[in-house]
Amino acid sequence: MARAGGVDQVMLVRETAGALSALGFDPAGLVTSCRRLLGRHPMAGALWTLAARCLMAADPMAEAWRFADELADDPTPRELAAVIPDEATVMVIGWPDVVPSALARRGDVRVLVVDAFGEGSGLVRQLDSRDVDAQDIPLTGIGAAATAADMVLLEAAIAGPEGAVCPSGSLAAAATAAHAGTPVWATVPVGRALPPSMWEFATRSLRGPEPWENDEDIVPVGLIDAMIGPIGLRAGDELMARCDGPVAPELLRGLRDI
Repeated sequence: MARAGGVDQVMLVRETAGALSALGFDPAGLVTSCRRLLGRHPMAGALWTLAARCLMAADPMAEAWRFADELADDPTPRELAAVIPDEATVMVIGWPDVVPSALARRGDVRVLVVDAFGEGSGLVRQLDSRDVDAQDIPLTGIGAAATAADMVLLEAAIAGPEGAVCPSGSLAAAATAAHAGTPVWATVPVGRALPPSMWEFATRSLRGPEPWENDEDIVPVGLIDAMIGPIGLRAGDELMARCDGPVAPELLRGLRDI
C-alpha cells in the first residue's frame, strides 16, 4: 500500500485497514507502517485520521475497520446534492473523489470541469454517461470558468484550521471567484479535517520556497464561503473548528524527517 497511487481515499483507507490487520497485534510495526504510508500519501486526510485513530485506540484493528465503514457510509455526497441550487452551473477542478457522486444525483446542473492533470476529460465522459451536462475546460480557462459559474465547488484532500488542500489551480479559481462574487464551496468528507498540529505536519511540504511546483494548493479559509460535510452545509469559517480525529504524538515525531 505504501507504493500504491491513483486511488481515492475511501479505497485507500479500506485497503490500508486490510493491510494493517495482517500485522496482528504489533504496536511497533503499526507505528512504522503508518509512518511509511503517510510518507507515501501525505495529502490523504482520511489516511492521517485512520493512522491517528488506530495509534490511539485500545483495539487498533477494530478501529481501522470501524473508520473504513464510516467512510463508506459518508453522507457528504447526499448532503451536497441536496443543497446545490437548481439548474446551477458548477465549476470543479480535476476529478474529485466525492463531488461527482453528488453531481450525478442532480440531473439539472451544468458542470464545468477544469482539466487539471489530464483528468478532466475522463470525468466529463463519466458525467455524460450519467446524463449530466458536463464541459471540459482547459487549464488556461480557469479564471473565465470561475467567473462564469454560479459556484466553484472544491473538494478538500485535507482540511484544517487554515483552509483546505485542493488540486493545483484551486487557489486561483477561489481568488477569481471571490473577486467576481462567485460563491466558493469546499466539500470536506468524513475523516479529512485534521487537528492543528496534524494539519501543520501534513501540509508542511506545501509551504516551501517554490509553491508553484506543488500539485496541490492551500485555499485559505477566508476564500471559502461554505463548507459541506457529513452534517450538511455550514459557514466556511466553521472549518477552523472542525476536527475528525485525535492527535497521535508518536506519529508526528516519527514524520519529522520524512
